[in-house]
Amino acid sequence: MGGVTSAAFSVLSLAPVIPVVVLDDAADAVPLARALVAGGLPAIEVTLRTPAALEAVRAIDGEVPDAVVGAGTVLSADQVDAARAAGSRFLVSPGWSPRLLGAMKDSGVPFLPGVSTASEVVTLLDEGLTELKFFPAETAGGTSHLRSLAAPLPRARFCPTGGITPATAPAYLALPNVGCVGGTWMLPPDALAAKDWPRIERLAREAARLRG
Repeated sequence: MGGVTSAAFSVLSLAPVIPVVVLDDAADAVPLARALVAGGLPAIEVTLRTPAALEAVRAIDGEVPDAVVGAGTVLSADQVDAARAAGSRFLVSPGWSPRLLGAMKDSGVPFLPGVSTASEVVTLLDEGLTELKFFPAETAGGTSHLRSLAAPLPRARFCPTGGITPATAPAYLALPNVGCVGGTWMLPPDALAAKDWPRIERLAREAARLRG
């Protein structure tokens, strides 16, 4: 088990960038997580898009103590339960429904429900939630949209994800209502295929330096 075990931490404050990981082979999970942590990115979102995802979460939780592993693309209450059983320390969804929101609240870990409109933000603020995922960031209005939300909705803080690159990430991170961004650029497919963990560690280190 890793070092963060309760809901008393902020996912948005762990690192400036959360790598969004899609794994087809759970055997890659531990060396990949070690490379990301060594590069300064301890929060790792493993998306539940492949059959290997839950085993990958379980392996990272059990073997990489400095990682804070979470499950992404969580779409149902059943996935919430499975992700928690595998060791997920946080949950991320691209959107939400009342049932999914209830399950994530009951999970006992931090979670980032996805929003893309002011009305969704207001609804979740009314539910007592202040940390949210902004998705899909680039096509939902990008930095200009988030900037427009800051004044009327100052309590809301975001992890924008979707289409963000090393070139655009600093503009997001400079916004007062953005705690971190999610991205995949430090996980190029050719590096994953070649199991080039040193390259991924180098890209993670560059990503970790994007804020300040």
